[in-house]
Amino acid sequence: MEDIKLTEKEIDLITTIRNYRRSYPNGYPELLWYLERLFYELLDPEENN
Repeated sequence: MEDIKLTEKEIDLITTIRNYRRSYPNGYPELLWYLERLFYELLDPEENN
């Protein structure tokens, strides 16, 4: 098995996904908004420089 290095944003995304699943339906809207924002930031090539 190979070790994979994660950035802080990637770790944050994984942690927030786990929290999102636990929070439904109470924290649902805020965490969903944050997840979408974080996901799109990770996809943006200018943001990752």
